[in-house]
Amino acid sequence: MEKILLFNGQLLDITITRLCQQLIENHDNFADSVLIGMQPRGRFFADRIKRKLDEITQLKIPIGYLDTTFYRDDFRRREQPLMPSENRIPFLVEKKNVILIDDVLFTGRTVRAALSALNEFGRAKQIELLVLIDRKYSRDLPIQPDYVGRAVNTIQSQRVHVEWSEQGSAEDNIWLITENN
Repeated sequence: MEKILLFNGQLLDITITRLCQQLIENHDNFADSVLIGMQPRGRFFADRIKRKLDEITQLKIPIGYLDTTFYRDDFRRREQPLMPSENRIPFLVEKKNVILIDDVLFTGRTVRAALSALNEFGRAKQIELLVLIDRKYSRDLPIQPDYVGRAVNTIQSQRVHVEWSEQGSAEDNIWLITENN
């Protein structure tokens, strides 16, 4: 197994600051904007984005968490059923600019499920996608992020492993892992 470090904690902090600056440029005082982290792992990234935005802008931008389990196209095809996470969206999505946040964009299927799930909470004015890692050349659906921490050229046999301190890791690290056959 080969592991390549894509991000350590310091580079992750710099990248989060850059992404927040891009959001600030595109959202006028976040008046009609909300953040929604995709469960389970996008939640940790969304929390980091929110903390940094609140620090920079001195605003309190609404944040929610969206679970896509029951909207996935492979939900009934799995040997082991998926365990759903909590949906927590304590605001109306109707006519809001939604910034959908996830840690890794791979095939695009989870984002497609999120778009379907999000409709249950209202009709958004606009939906943007912010991801930490964009796995290039692996898309099954024509979905592209609006904001990217880092684009990585990957092949099917590789995976991206995200270690968040909030999940019990000693430090934040993002790895590209290649299994040797």
